[in-house]
Amino acid sequence: MSSIFKTIEHSCDFCVVGGGLAGTIAALAAARNGAKVVLIQDRPMLGGNSSSEIRMWVRGARGPYNRETGILSEFEEENIYRNPTLAPTLWDSVLFGKIKENKNITLLLNTSCLDAQCDGNTIKSVTAWQLTTYTWQKVTAKYFADCSGDSVLAPLTGAKYRIGREGNDEFNETIGPKVADEKVMGMSILLQSRETDHPVPFIPPEWANVYEKDEAFAIIPYLKSQHSTFRNHTVGTNGCNLWWMELGGLGPAIENTEETRDELMKVAFGIWDHIKNREDHGFDNWELEWIGFLPGKRESVRYIGEHVLTQNDIAAGGNFDDIVAYGGWPMDDHNPKGFLANGEDDEPSGFYRAPSPYGIPYRSLFSGNIDNLFFAGRNISATHAALSSTRVMGTCSLLGQAMGTAAAICNQKNILPKQLKGDLIKILQQTLIYDGVFIPGIKREIPEKTKAANINISEEAREILLNGVERPRSDEEQNSIIIGKGDALIFNYASPVEIKELRIMFDPDYNRMSVSPNIKNRVFAQKLHTGLDFVPLKVPATIVKTFEVYADNKLVYSSDNNYHALARIPLGISACEFSIKFIDTWGSERVTLFACELI
Repeated sequence: MSSIFKTIEHSCDFCVVGGGLAGTIAALAAARNGAKVVLIQDRPMLGGNSSSEIRMWVRGARGPYNRETGILSEFEEENIYRNPTLAPTLWDSVLFGKIKENKNITLLLNTSCLDAQCDGNTIKSVTAWQLTTYTWQKVTAKYFADCSGDSVLAPLTGAKYRIGREGNDEFNETIGPKVADEKVMGMSILLQSRETDHPVPFIPPEWANVYEKDEAFAIIPYLKSQHSTFRNHTVGTNGCNLWWMELGGLGPAIENTEETRDELMKVAFGIWDHIKNREDHGFDNWELEWIGFLPGKRESVRYIGEHVLTQNDIAAGGNFDDIVAYGGWPMDDHNPKGFLANGEDDEPSGFYRAPSPYGIPYRSLFSGNIDNLFFAGRNISATHAALSSTRVMGTCSLLGQAMGTAAAICNQKNILPKQLKGDLIKILQQTLIYDGVFIPGIKREIPEKTKAANINISEEAREILLNGVERPRSDEEQNSIIIGKGDALIFNYASPVEIKELRIMFDPDYNRMSVSPNIKNRVFAQKLHTGLDFVPLKVPATIVKTFEVYADNKLVYSSDNNYHALARIPLGISACEFSIKFIDTWGSERVTLFACELI
């Protein structure tokens, strides 16, 4: 690109465009599996819709035992430990720190991708502008991933994509219109408030909208879905995040972002004015701490991959041979009118049941016509109806880890994304499970060295410990063994065996009761509104804090401050006996183990 400004060139195995949760996790997954990565993010911080700029709650699969794990739970555990009061900018720092500590990743913040250079159906490089340094950043890579949400690489490369809602007949779906259109789910800005012990006045800007009565928020009885058209504006620690301050679904999904933001600002300030100054809502002591200036988007551009995930795929449970991730949020189809959906036949969002969990295939994570292009996040290959479920950030995080891991395997094998199939899919699935990800219907393959050991537990307990399922699947099917604090798990061999690594899966407390008394904070370690009833979060009581590892009675490892559910300890030791002594937890009187393996 001809310019008076300097061009800095980078070369890597894998270039990720977009640093939301999907892109950040994809970059980290690929780097940890050996790929050299460049991560391009157009904002000053990582995290996308979860970042301090937008502050949307991370949501995912419903059900007490379907909680997303892997890198996302590692992030959350770090945030709970370092940031128990859930300051949004400290959440940003958790993501930043995890990326910066990995030497395989080059991070380019404040950098917008503007061009791509292709050779036929292969991307050779992308060029981006870094605002803070006034430099062009050119990245040459073997593989590329678009996690930008808006699919910026689609128009730049000729990758096939789709905007809007399919007509019902195209995929035999019932969600969406009878005839296809280009309408999408809208975007929102959020506001953050805090309860004080004294009255706090609020003076709205003169340009804010005015809503005198609750009737302005369309108080209508429940209609055809599970959502009421009443816009709940009861804020609080466990209150609504005002998700329904939503506009922008009726016009061009990307081009109208700035104009939509302006209108959303009028709406948001007007709603806070209504809460504080109109009618009696009981929020005299609440103050407005923050309002977003960057809209959070639900939908814009979707890629077309080898497989297009549909409403019917989800409803059937997603039983794909190449399952690599899962969802479980309802098909939550927001009305394109957003806040303007106030008619008798309108509703802000239609909730349609989805199995939890349901599977998502690898074939929906790479382009159908650009040979070296992956994608993950809210732009995967899915219909509008399917996207209404897969778009939530917990699911997007799993998609990012699956896609980033796949890219690393492609790099190792020197193959194209579409060539990762058959036995390589099994390798991908097992790598993800090893890295802490749950995949419905796929069990962990227990290492031979673990199976060969005599273990000081009953045969029944041994069978459970080695069953390859690393979380409860129901209240009855716990898939864990219980041992006492201070007790040890001992692996014995007839002759010395070289052990490279010890891998343990502790209990992350799936019901989160030990993490927080506040219901909203149990779902994911984030907050928006802060009432006087807010209680700082705690590390899950079920995680083992202090443990020791012995090889032939010699201490070879000890930890006195572990706060992660997945522990992987490199050993590189030959011995006849390996003993793991579990000394203390973060509060539980017993130790729960889903896996304990010698590799």
